[in-house]
Amino acid sequence: MSTQTVTNPGTSTAATEAKTLFRVLAAVSFCHLLNDMVQSLLPSIYPILKTSFHLNFTQIGLITLTYQITASLLQPFIGHFTDKRPMPYSLPIGMVFTLIGLLLLAVAPTFTILLTAATLIGIGSAVFHPESSRVSRMASGGKHGFAQSFFQVGGNTGSAIGPLLAALIVLPHGQISSAWFSIAALLGIVVLMRVSRWYKDRLSHLRNNPAKHAEESSTLPPGKVAAAIAVLIALVFSKYFYLASLTSYYTFYLISKFHVSVQSSQLHLFAFLAAVAAGTLIGGPIGDRVGRKSVIWCSILGALPFTLILPHANLFWTGILSVIIGFVIASAFSAILVYAQELVPGRVGMISGLFFGFAFGMGGIGAAVLGKLADMTSIVYVYHVCAYLPAIGLLTGLLPNTQKKHPQQEPV
Repeated sequence: MSTQTVTNPGTSTAATEAKTLFRVLAAVSFCHLLNDMVQSLLPSIYPILKTSFHLNFTQIGLITLTYQITASLLQPFIGHFTDKRPMPYSLPIGMVFTLIGLLLLAVAPTFTILLTAATLIGIGSAVFHPESSRVSRMASGGKHGFAQSFFQVGGNTGSAIGPLLAALIVLPHGQISSAWFSIAALLGIVVLMRVSRWYKDRLSHLRNNPAKHAEESSTLPPGKVAAAIAVLIALVFSKYFYLASLTSYYTFYLISKFHVSVQSSQLHLFAFLAAVAAGTLIGGPIGDRVGRKSVIWCSILGALPFTLILPHANLFWTGILSVIIGFVIASAFSAILVYAQELVPGRVGMISGLFFGFAFGMGGIGAAVLGKLADMTSIVYVYHVCAYLPAIGLLTGLLPNTQKKHPQQEPV
């Protein structure tokens, strides 16, 4: 007696759709890696630029300011514009700006051209982040936290390996060798062209099925939404200001307090960055299961006991505590971003641009402010002051509950 296996067409179609969505999400995350790897090149080659162009620290700061203004401040405006007029091919176009900026950086003969190159690289980042975050949400299949975490970890990985590649390629061979990074930008353009075609087809499908994919409007009054956004921005401030103390000055702290070698301090920094990547990846999926607000509570305020102990710990426990802090505090951003998107439905681009831009800006400003504080006092004192920043997590109690038990897929 023979048996026949009957395949459910609906199940097959759903499986195919899920694979397609994951491929799109993986492609966007990979391009986030390429984008942030290239973005991290600029500060990594400051020593070469300072020597080649005889720059002072004020001019170095001006390069950073130029890049950050374009990369941070433009993001919410670009996101707001594309919320109203989606532009699927803006993703590869943004990477073209990055490519031109890279090539200009490699051959820049004057300080003015350096600033122009920094501006173009910043514009590329400003275009990429809001739209790629929107695509990640479209490809989430309703698992918005997981999608944002997966997207974010690509950027974290790129930021970590960018300086390493710069040390191996650019620093030994000079400014012109930064042109090799244009290969990464070209690869990103090719991948993003394919993503953009999917994005365009998806938009067409959504327009033809508006009722099926309609988003729910916010049930909160505008005043409460604005207050919640303000709380979330304060939480992002605490998170990125504290992370700036570790990403920028952790090696100096270890060398100053424990007299370790540069190599040993770099290993500690790598362990911390690996923990940040792991926390970023874990935070979103947990938020999908237990709620964004719970993750925000545990991530920001949960780091407080460890940050308070860190300045008083010996070398062994400093290494352990920094890993715990990195893992715990990094899990917040995906939950914060998705929570904000749920507060303001239909404004994914603007919200993504606002929070990515603010987070990036706070990292830069935090590094500058804490560096000045270290010059005025000591690097150890910086960690005593920053230890209290996670206490801002108490503001999480002011956030309303917004997450639905069974989130539906939202197109944009």
